[in-house]
Amino acid sequence: MKYVLFLILVGINFQACKQQEPLKDKSVTKKIDIEAELKSIEQTRHGFEQAIKEKRYSDLKQYATHDMKGVSPGSEDWLEYKRIREKPMGQFSYDSIIMRPQETVIVSDSVAYDFGTSNVYYTNANGEPIELEDTFLVILKKDKTDGKWKLHREVASAVVE
Repeated sequence: MKYVLFLILVGINFQACKQQEPLKDKSVTKKIDIEAELKSIEQTRHGFEQAIKEKRYSDLKQYATHDMKGVSPGSEDWLEYKRIREKPMGQFSYDSIIMRPQETVIVSDSVAYDFGTSNVYYTNANGEPIELEDTFLVILKKDKTDGKWKLHREVASAVVE
């Protein structure tokens, strides 16, 4: 009797442990075309540079998220630039920016970061051309409505290495 009961328990145990079809992962993994995304970021960067060069300042907002935040360099030269940019006087003109990314990383299908250096050129109130350099780290977000990469956060330093 014990032997029959033992065989029944072993049979039930084997039946319970019987290999079942593995559960399928229902999450969808979206493939990211890294080269296409890097090209799209480069197009955004170029458009931003062109808007400044062509003095289309009202177009600049299309290159940033609605809640963009940034910290600009705190050196004396940069603070002077910021002061006259906010209250233009004399012959002030924001002439151009040249961005040189050293590292661009696609983190996900909607977030990337860009690290590099840039040169900002402007004309001061006295009509003198000024060049400023910085090192930047920006976080870019892909806009859900138009699919374009936009500046979301920026931290810049006057220290350039």
